[in-house]
Amino acid sequence: MITKRLLASAIAMGSAIAIAAPALADDGLGDYRDRFEPLPHFPPIPADNSLTPEKVELGKFLFFEPRISSSGVISCATCHNPALGWADRIPRATGHDGQIGERNTPTVLNSGFLGSQFWDGREPDLEGQALGPIEADVEMAMDLDTALERLTEFDLYHDMFAAAYPNDEDPISADNLAKAIASFERTLNTPNSPFDRYLRGDMEALNDQEKDGMVAFVDNGCIACHRGPALTDSQFHRIQVPGSSDVGRFEVTGDEADKYKFRTPTLRNVAVTYPYMNNGATETLEESVAIMGREMLGRDFEEQTVADITAFLHTLTGEMPAFEVPALP
Repeated sequence: MITKRLLASAIAMGSAIAIAAPALADDGLGDYRDRFEPLPHFPPIPADNSLTPEKVELGKFLFFEPRISSSGVISCATCHNPALGWADRIPRATGHDGQIGERNTPTVLNSGFLGSQFWDGREPDLEGQALGPIEADVEMAMDLDTALERLTEFDLYHDMFAAAYPNDEDPISADNLAKAIASFERTLNTPNSPFDRYLRGDMEALNDQEKDGMVAFVDNGCIACHRGPALTDSQFHRIQVPGSSDVGRFEVTGDEADKYKFRTPTLRNVAVTYPYMNNGATETLEESVAIMGREMLGRDFEEQTVADITAFLHTLTGEMPAFEVPALP
């Protein structure tokens, strides 16, 4: 029999044993709970970028640092705003010189659990993703060498890079910039949602409608793509949402079979990261549920089913990460 103490340890380590939590209590829905996994506190840590307090602190400063943009006013936090679910809540991101991007801004929350980054999966990990927006003409429009030169103007950054990368002769580098931002982003996790508490045995964490929504979510096939701790398979699926001509992963692979395919987004915190779809044209969660049922599952959900699944999705909102916005040099 699994003890509560062993369970807590397993959860803290992100162990698969945490899925045994339903054994602590039975509400008749154990078979459905067993289809999911609670979110561990930390995602897998890559071997070449272990988290240290120094890297995380440096990454936090760089995440909020606008001087690594061409204009000096745009930072990572401009589009990944902590007050807005670490996204921006507009259909498509606004970048350098007011340019509008082609795609909706994904939340950075729990992004370390994803199998690839960006809607089209063009980068395999957060380290690869970190430099993309800095260099993109439509986003921060910054030359990396110039960005690094700006950082060298401040003694604080010399000290912080040296502390984070003590074995590097020249620690202020593009590689270390990417690794530091990725380290900070890997701490931006929300493991204590009502649904996580329910998976761990708190039968009161969900109400009856939310439980009905969980059943509908599984029985209608949503779980085929939205599964695992981050509720995403990190795979690519074809969908053409209204108003979008974006060819998706085809831009990366050139394979005709990848036209209009996009990476499955995480459903963690989906209730606070609106609007939805790759073009951000879907304003409400209810509308999004109906579209996904129709386009991906071939089903016209009844109004009650939409309401129940939406209620369930609200239980995936976790506690936002605790942090302090840094005082930049």
